[in-house]
Amino acid sequence: MSGAGTKEIEEQHLIESGLVVFDITAADEETALQAMAGLERQWATSGTTTLRRTPGTPGVQARVYADTRRRGTKQ
Repeated sequence: MSGAGTKEIEEQHLIESGLVVFDITAADEETALQAMAGLERQWATSGTTTLRRTPGTPGVQARVYADTRRRGTKQ
């Protein structure tokens, strides 16, 4: 079930165990970038993606794909 303003994750995106999709919504660009960097340190991800803004809606959004079976760039 998705909340107001969220989209359903298509089944074909998650065809293998260990693959996840993160839809990030943050108040500002810096927070979204920090969240994506944190995911990248933990797991192999699609990296820093383009931030989107929806007119009339506060904040920014991004979508990140991750493979929890593979380690990220943890320091």
